[in-house]
This record gives sequence, structure tokens and C-alpha cells, in this order.
Amino acid sequence: MKPARSPAGDRATVTDNLARFERAGASAAGLRASAVAVCVVLRRNERCLLITRRAATLRSHAGQWALPGGGRDAGESAPDAARRELREETGVQVAPGEVLGLLDDYVTRSGYLITPVVVWGGPVSPAMHGPASEVAEIHVIPLADLDVAPRPVRIPESASPVIQLPFLGGYLHAPTAAIIYQFCQVALHGRAVRVSHFEQPVFAWK
Repeated sequence: MKPARSPAGDRATVTDNLARFERAGASAAGLRASAVAVCVVLRRNERCLLITRRAATLRSHAGQWALPGGGRDAGESAPDAARRELREETGVQVAPGEVLGLLDDYVTRSGYLITPVVVWGGPVSPAMHGPASEVAEIHVIPLADLDVAPRPVRIPESASPVIQLPFLGGYLHAPTAAIIYQFCQVALHGRAVRVSHFEQPVFAWK
């Protein structure tokens, strides 16, 4: 009798795959250091990620889909910043021991160096909420819906392809799409896939 397969995104597999992954960092010189939380949560035992929509009133990237995150405070590590931003934007609190690993840094056109931090959020609470001035919506998205082939799109403004992932009837774009795609490839499948070459859509360059 074959042993039962572990569900997609089980904690042990994600932790082991991230431990074997040699992440690529980037220099923060001239960039705003930031971090995002790639937060795995459980909804009725289904593995999911938390994705937010930024408030329409924000000065930058208003209304865009994003992972919980933001700028790092002086002296703050990427894992600590990701955990803080996750708490502030969704109400989900995770201890330092729930940090499972880091993905590659991603440099944005708008001058940010993003460090993606994978954290284990556990059972999701329906009481999640963030400040209305920053977060318009919080979505719990099954990993199976995100673990799909990306759609590369060519644009005249860049030699690199824009990455898109199908999402709620539309598309996610980089940096969020690039980070989620790498998470699925690395953490779920153990594939050392790089994504820094993927372009952002022009509307996200500012």
C-alpha cells in the first residue's frame, strides 16, 4: 500500500524545500528596503495564501493586488518587518518560529527592494481586517488556484516579459505575481526557479 501523499503546501514540505533553496539577494543601495509576507493559512484544512487589495486612496499603487507588506523600519530584519506588516494589514499574528524561509529579492520599478518572507499563519480567522486607509480587501486564495502556469506578455516599453497569473476573473502582475509564482515553484515543488527578470506592467512603474 502506497503512503498517503501530503497535501499541497503542507508545512514540512514547504519548510524543507525552502531550506534547500539558495535565495538570490540584491543590493539595497538607492532602494527602499521592504518585505512582504507570503502567508500560508488553512481554511477548512485547505492551504491558501492571503492576498490584499490596496486602498484606492493610497498615493502609490492604489487599488492594486498585493501581499501584506511594506517598508522596513531602521534596523528591522525582513522577517520582523513581514510579520509586523502582516499583523497591521490583516490582524494575523505569527511568532518568529512561524517564519519558514525567504525567497529571492525583487527590485521594483518604483524603487523598492522587496524581500518575500514565507510564514505559516495556521487556521484563518474570519475576523481578519486591516486599516481602511491602507487595505480595501483581504482574500483567502487556495494554493491550487495560484499554482498555475504564468502568462508572459510582451510590451513595447521593455525587452522583458510581464508576468501575469489568473486571479478572480482578472490577472495578478509583478511583483505580486512573480513572488507567488516563485513561491509555488520553490516551496511546493522544490524547483529553483528565478523571477527577477519578469517585468511589471507600466501602470506599476510609478
